[in-house]
Amino acid sequence: MNSPASASPAWLEQLAPAHAPAPPGWWPPAPGWWLLLAMLALCAGLFYAWRRERRSLRRLALNELAQIESSAADDAALARDLENLMRRYAVSRYGREQVARLSGDDWIAFVAAHGGSALAGDSGRQLLRAAYGAAASADRAQWLLGARGFIGSRHFGSKRK
Repeated sequence: MNSPASASPAWLEQLAPAHAPAPPGWWPPAPGWWLLLAMLALCAGLFYAWRRERRSLRRLALNELAQIESSAADDAALARDLENLMRRYAVSRYGREQVARLSGDDWIAFVAAHGGSALAGDSGRQLLRAAYGAAASADRAQWLLGARGFIGSRHFGSKRK
């Protein structure tokens, strides 16, 4: 029997040449990539649902505003309906903590800052007076314009938390 020390170096020549393994394929991806893809899909779905909810809220409020506008209500009823609609929309859109405490000029300033600029100043104060039963000069066109601007606004300032 031949000992390893006495073996000829010819057996090394019989080995296959050294080569690197084949590069890994790009498919199927590693589990981490599948996890990342699933997380991105989840984020995209949540973003879509969030946007859809906000658009549907605006669409419902604009539909109700159109009904109020087409009704032949007197000025006090119109003012009450507009004030009620804008309050409900603001609480839904911006949150109870930010909106519920607002009244009078603070409420009108909030509405004006969020798209209802037609209600800034005397027009907004007249709307509030008429909505809460006081005698006020009616400027129906300004009231409706201000309400439509407030509800239809895509203002990105201080939003719901």
